[in-house]
Amino acid sequence: MAADEIELKTAPADFRFPTTNQTRHCFTRYIEFHRCLAAKGEESNECERFAKYYRSLCPGDWIEKWNEQRENGTFPGPL
Repeated sequence: MAADEIELKTAPADFRFPTTNQTRHCFTRYIEFHRCLAAKGEESNECERFAKYYRSLCPGDWIEKWNEQRENGTFPGPL
């Protein structure tokens, strides 16, 4: 691959989310990432794959909103 080429990837297919609407898939990957960080620590690189997945699936506005909600203690998901 040439230095100026960009390789685009998204999250792999997941049998838990068979429909074209990937909203739940996005939300689940976001939660998995933050659970992984809590379990393994901020320094662990093991969680980075979940970050790549949710960043490729979720709209940026949702991520910003969820990050704010986590900071405020109002995030609706099970972290």
